[in-house]
Formats: sequence, C-alpha cells, structure tokens
Amino acid sequence: MAWYHTFFHGLPQAAWKAAQTEEQTHLDLELLVETLDFGPDDRLLDVFCGYGRHALPLARMGARVTGVDISEEYIAELEAAVNAEKLPLVPIAADFLAMPEADLGAPGSFDGAYCLGNSFSFFPRPDMRAFLTRIAQLLKPGGRFLAHTEMLAESVLPDYQTRNWQPVGEDGEEPILFLVENEYIPMESRIDAHLTYVRAGQTQTRMAQHFVYTLAELRGLFVDAGLTILDCYGTIDGEPFAFGDEAVWILAKR
Repeated sequence: MAWYHTFFHGLPQAAWKAAQTEEQTHLDLELLVETLDFGPDDRLLDVFCGYGRHALPLARMGARVTGVDISEEYIAELEAAVNAEKLPLVPIAADFLAMPEADLGAPGSFDGAYCLGNSFSFFPRPDMRAFLTRIAQLLKPGGRFLAHTEMLAESVLPDYQTRNWQPVGEDGEEPILFLVENEYIPMESRIDAHLTYVRAGQTQTRMAQHFVYTLAELRGLFVDAGLTILDCYGTIDGEPFAFGDEAVWILAKR
C-alpha cells in the first residue's frame, strides 16, 4: 500500500486546504483554460481532484468533469457541492492507478486531463509509467494533459532544504503549524518527508514520499506512454522552464 492511501485525513487534510489561495487557484484555472483547448460539454479528467478547487469552476464553465481522489473526505465535500449546484461533475473516491478502467469510461473518453497540486510526484518509476499510460489511453487523439510538480530534480535539488516550518491558515482561524524534515534517498531519487502538524494542542504526524525526476527522464516516460510534450513552463504565467525554477508545468498531447 502506498503512503498516500492513508495520508489524507485530519490535520494534514485541513492544512492542505488552508494553504491554497484564491489567487493561486485563479491562476491555475487560467492556465488550464489556455492550455487544454477545451470547449463547452468537452470532457475533462481531474486526477487527485481534492475538494474540487479546479473541478468545480471548470464544471461551472460548462465542461463535463470527472474528478478522482483517494480521499473519501474530499470526495464527500465535492459531492455535496455538486449536488447543491447540479453541476456536470462526477466525483470518484478511488486510487486512480488501481480502479477498474470501466469506472472511467472507454479509451479515448476525455478531451483533456490534468494533475495539479504537486501530486504528480507521488509515483515511483513503474507507477509513473502506468499512470501516464492510463492518461494517454483515456485521452482522445489530440487530447491534452497538463501536469504540475515542484519535485523536478532541476527545481528541488539546487535549493534542497532538510527542515522547514510554517503556519498555515486563513485570517480569523487558528493556524496549523506545519513542520517538515526531509531525507533524500539518492539510490531511489526520493525525498522522504517526515511531517508534523500542530493546532490547538493536537499533534498529528505523517510520512510522505516524493519521487524526483529530471525533465529528461519525464520526457522519456511521456514518450513511452504515447504522449508528446508540447511545452514546459517554469511559471504559472507560461514562461519557459529554466534551471532552478520552483516548479514545472508540463503540457503534452496524445
């Protein structure tokens, strides 16, 4: 069982949601609209959709969205919003890699797909290959896929930090103190993050694993899966990726 099967509940869940800003979500949506080249009634796949910060606005725009997330808490929250607004959005609580293909539809069902929020770094090499292959199979010919990660080797290793802490939370709420201790495993190209969350006397700990790829490695995996990389952005504004940028957005098509 992968670490992310048991990670997303309790304080870590609340901390992730509290850390997302309206400005960041708005910029994400602008990039999705500009890059995925979809129209009304087109089908979009949101992998690791969370509580729907991208899926809900896209469904309100008229796209037919399928959102998959392993967190039952997030999917329950998303379902409530979908039912209240009668949106064309199907939330699915499942492991994207393990769920039956039939639950997502026939091959070539989607006009576009995306994986944002840094969850693209969750997969070791065999799983990443399987993940990208499944994405490619679900896309129509010419369908586009946008992936985001802050764990690219060219991004994370030049400014590698072993420890960090910060409070997260909105004004008027008691913040969650978030502490991280990172251990880099060279033989696996993996960062093991030991995380501690503290709020109102409550403490919860977790361990997360992020797999570090070079951009060249990812390009090879995309090609093997049947995806052609169109662009790599180093900023949410679409500037070309450069060594040392904090993240990368990879745009590919089937």
